[in-house]
Amino acid sequence: MTSILNPDIPAGAYDAFLPGALPRARAQRPWTPADGPLPALYISHGAPPLFDDGPWIGELFAWAQSLPKPRSVLIVSAHWEAAPLALSAPAAGTPLVYDFGGFHPRYYAMTYDTPDAGALARRVAAMMPDGEPVHQHPSRGLDHGAWVPLMAMYPLGDIPVLQLSMPTHDPGRLLELGARLAPLREEGVLVIGSGFMTHGLPFVTPEMLHQGAVPAWSSDFDAWAADALARGDVGELAAFRTRAPGMPYAHPTVDHYIPLFVTLGASGRVDQPVTTVIDGYMIGFSKRSFQTVA
Repeated sequence: MTSILNPDIPAGAYDAFLPGALPRARAQRPWTPADGPLPALYISHGAPPLFDDGPWIGELFAWAQSLPKPRSVLIVSAHWEAAPLALSAPAAGTPLVYDFGGFHPRYYAMTYDTPDAGALARRVAAMMPDGEPVHQHPSRGLDHGAWVPLMAMYPLGDIPVLQLSMPTHDPGRLLELGARLAPLREEGVLVIGSGFMTHGLPFVTPEMLHQGAVPAWSSDFDAWAADALARGDVGELAAFRTRAPGMPYAHPTVDHYIPLFVTLGASGRVDQPVTTVIDGYMIGFSKRSFQTVA
């Protein structure tokens, strides 16, 4: 393999992962009410190259294995911004959204056929206030911010998954949205915000691609975020546009950062420190991913 961006066998690391992972996934203990609420997660989700990064696949799978198997998953991804709020099509086997370009055909043939999520869709819609209707999209499937990491975490594809659109860039409103979703955690639903802790895509250099270089704008932003998260300083995190080093290079658009506010809101304890589960870098972008206090 030349690199995860130019593998000898596209998705070969994922193919090598499955034989050992599937028996463990089948043996995973399901969540029960005695477990208490699940944590909420923020995941740096990668893209098709994740399927060629064996260590990262393993980290995501180990994270999922450290938790009871959820009854269902509700995920907010950087790649679906829509207002008013919208839910993905809940029917079993709804086709995926292949919202990326320039990759090997193998990645466009990958599937993740999850069970019907209609019950979760009805529950989420009922949790929203009367003044905020929820649109049920008739055909939209999971985008790569959802299905790519979930294929590593839950490779059996046997958990109902529903995607909720991100209706705003305002941290306060996203915290409120997460807070409305918090009761789902007590019902065995895993609430996930999916983004990337740094995502300066226009500023990727050959050194980042081929030598693993980490630019200062990425490492400085990551260190700032890690410190604020460790202190439970939501105010600092919300002021990222003016307070965070590395801006605007770390996030020339904010869509990959702000899903963390849904995660923090869903925790029910926004001022509490979080636990970083995955860190490090991929082509210079911070993979920092965390879970809240359960």
